[in-house]
Amino acid sequence: MRTWCGSLNLSYRGKDVLLKGWVQRVRDLGSLVFADIRDRTGLVQVVGGRELARLRPEWVVEVRGTVREREAKNPNLPTGDVEVEVKEIRVLNPSRTPPFPISDEIEVSEEVRLRFRYIDLRRPKMQRNLLLRHRMSMAVRKFLDSQGFVEIETPILTRSTPEGARDFLVPSRNYPGRFYALPQSPQLFKQILMISGFERYFQFARCFRDEDLRADRQPEFTQIDLEMSFVEEEDVMRVAEGLMREAFSVAGIELEPPFPVMSYREAMERYGTDSPDLRIPYEIKDLSGFGPGGNRIVGQALEAGGRLLGMKVPGGLSRREIETLEERVKSAGAKGLLWMKRSEKGFSGSLRGEEAWRERIAEALSLGEGDLALFMAGIGVEKFMGFLRQAVAELKKIELEGFKALWIVDFPLFERDEEGRLASNHHPFTSPKEEDLSILEEEPLKVRARAYDLVLNGVEIGGGSIRIHRSQVQRRVLRLLGVEESKFSFLLKALDYGAPPHGGIAFGFDRMVMMAAGEESIRDVIAFPKTTSALCLFTGAPSGVAPEQLEELKIKIIS
Repeated sequence: MRTWCGSLNLSYRGKDVLLKGWVQRVRDLGSLVFADIRDRTGLVQVVGGRELARLRPEWVVEVRGTVREREAKNPNLPTGDVEVEVKEIRVLNPSRTPPFPISDEIEVSEEVRLRFRYIDLRRPKMQRNLLLRHRMSMAVRKFLDSQGFVEIETPILTRSTPEGARDFLVPSRNYPGRFYALPQSPQLFKQILMISGFERYFQFARCFRDEDLRADRQPEFTQIDLEMSFVEEEDVMRVAEGLMREAFSVAGIELEPPFPVMSYREAMERYGTDSPDLRIPYEIKDLSGFGPGGNRIVGQALEAGGRLLGMKVPGGLSRREIETLEERVKSAGAKGLLWMKRSEKGFSGSLRGEEAWRERIAEALSLGEGDLALFMAGIGVEKFMGFLRQAVAELKKIELEGFKALWIVDFPLFERDEEGRLASNHHPFTSPKEEDLSILEEEPLKVRARAYDLVLNGVEIGGGSIRIHRSQVQRRVLRLLGVEESKFSFLLKALDYGAPPHGGIAFGFDRMVMMAAGEESIRDVIAFPKTTSALCLFTGAPSGVAPEQLEELKIKIIS
C-alpha cells in the first residue's frame, strides 16, 4: 500500500514503505546519493547508491524502502527527522527539464506560469491554495446542510437577461439565429426554486460575464449562491455570518458574528465608499456647514451645490508626499487637493481663508500640533475622498492586520447610468422597502432597496437582497427600467402562483479563498485562470473554429 511522503515521521522508523511521486532534487556524494521525493502531502529524503544518480528533477518514480532516523535532521522540514533507505526504485515516467524550478521562491513571469500551469500547480503554495479551497468548500457544504439547505444545480445554457454585464452567447445549431446565454448568476432559477417550495437552496454556481478587462476579474468565476423563503434581511444575514465563520475557520481565521451594520449613506459619508476597509484609521467629515470662510474655491463649490469634505492625517505628511497624493487623486478624476497643517506658529497649507474659519475646521477635525488635514470641495467628491483615504494608508504604510467585516444596507434601489437612464443598483428583482413603494414612480432615486452587501477588509465579499415576490410590484419596477415584460413573462407568471416572500445572497468564492490564503490575486486560487486579457495561455482559448462549424451554425464572421 502506498505511503504519503508528507506523513512520514519517527513513528514509521524501521517500517517498509512504498512512495510514489516526483523527484524534487538529487545530491550525488559519490558512494551515497540523496534524492527528495515529493507528492501533494509533502517531501521526504531518500538515500541509496548509484541507482539514484540517474534521476532528474520532475521524473515520476516509485520507491520501496525502509524508514530510518536521519543523522543530520532538518528542523525546517516536517519530515526532517527521517529518511527512506532505498531498496528498489522504478522510473514511471521521465520528464523534460521544467521551465522553472518547483519552488515558492521562484521569480518567473505570470505569463510563463500560466502557459505551463501544470508545472506551476506543482509548487507548494499553489497546492496549499487549492487544498484550502477544497476544505473551505467542504466546510460551507457541511454548514449549509446543517441549516436545512438543499444543493440544486441550475442550467448553464439559459436565456439572456439584463444583470449588469454582457452575456456570453452560445449559438443553437437546431434553431439557427437563436442563442443561449451562459448565466451571469442563477438569480431567476433560484427564485423559481423558492416558488417551487424548496425553501432553502444553495449551489457552488459557475457564472460567466463578458466584462471589460480589469486587473483581477475573471470571465468565469464561482459563487456560493443561497436563497431562502419566509425570511427578512436579518435571517439571511445570520446564515451568511455563520457560513463565513465556518469557511474562514478552516484557514485559522476567526470571524465573530454578529457583524456590525452600516447604512450606505453613512458609509459614503464617513469613508467615501460603500465597501470601506475598517482597518484604515481615517474618517471623512462634512465641513460644508462652516461656509466658505473667505476661500474662493470652497465658495464656488458650495454655491454650485457641492460640499467641503476633510480628513485628518495624524502626524502629517511631507510636502513631496502631499504632491504625490494630489497627482494620484487628479489621475483618478478629481480636480485637486487642498491641505492645512497645524504647528505652534499657526496654520500653513493651500486651504487659505479666515483664521477663525480655519480654527473651527481644525477643532471639528481634532487637529493637533503636527497633524495634517486634507480637503476636497465640489460635487460628488465623496468617492475621491474614499480613494484618498486608501492612498494615504498606502503612503504611510499603515499595517492592516486582521479581518474586519461589516454589512452595508439601505442602498438606493436605482441609479442613473452613463446615458442618464434609470438603472438597477443591484438587479431588477431586488425589493424596494415597503415604506418607499408610495414614491416608486414619483421619486425613484429616493427609493431604498432591501439589499445588503458583506464587506471584508474593504472587499465586497458577498451581496444579496430580499426579492420582489408580488408580480404587480415587479411589473412596476420593470416599467421604470424600460424593460419589456415579455422578457420576464415566465417569472411574472410564476410569481402569481403563490410565491413566498424570499431573499438570498451570493458570495464570491474565489475572493473568499484569496483572502483566506493571504494572496493578492484570485488567479492564485483558481486552478486554470484566464489572463487579465481573458486568454487561456495553456489551451490557447479563445480560438478560431473551422468554416464548416460556422456554416452548420448559420454564422458568418464579419471582419
